[in-house]
Amino acid sequence: MISTKMADEINAQINREFFSAFLYLAMANDAMDKGFKGASHWFKKQFEEEQEHALKFAQYLEDQGAKVEIDAMEKPKGEWEDLLEMFQDALEHEKKVTAWINDINTLALEEKDYATQNMLVWFIDEQVEEEASVEDVIWMLEMSRGSKGAMLMTDRRLGEREDD
Repeated sequence: MISTKMADEINAQINREFFSAFLYLAMANDAMDKGFKGASHWFKKQFEEEQEHALKFAQYLEDQGAKVEIDAMEKPKGEWEDLLEMFQDALEHEKKVTAWINDINTLALEEKDYATQNMLVWFIDEQVEEEASVEDVIWMLEMSRGSKGAMLMTDRRLGEREDD
């Protein structure tokens, strides 16, 4: 059984993961509005992945006999200047998620909650992957700047993203 404090922190993370999902859905919609079908596809995959993260945390709480609590969330931003700004915001957000997960891990260390520490290893590894993936896209977008052909090729490549 995990502590009430730990359950509260994981519940907060569940809600942050759902916010992340809706942020990516907003990005998908804005990308589609701007004509970038590939980027929209990429963000929709990210939307699905963030929902899976929330459910994984929720399942862990259930397995630990703790109550899952879903809170109301703020509406995510809905419009960006361009794809580069979207992905820069995505990277900034992923860095926040990494910090939140690290904070939960720190609490697990303090409480000697080895089960939670073990569960968090997957999320810590996932965040390294998440940030690297977004950084790669930012690099491609920066290299494509000023070239419509390169931007279209980048968008096409983003549309090739499969389930991770």
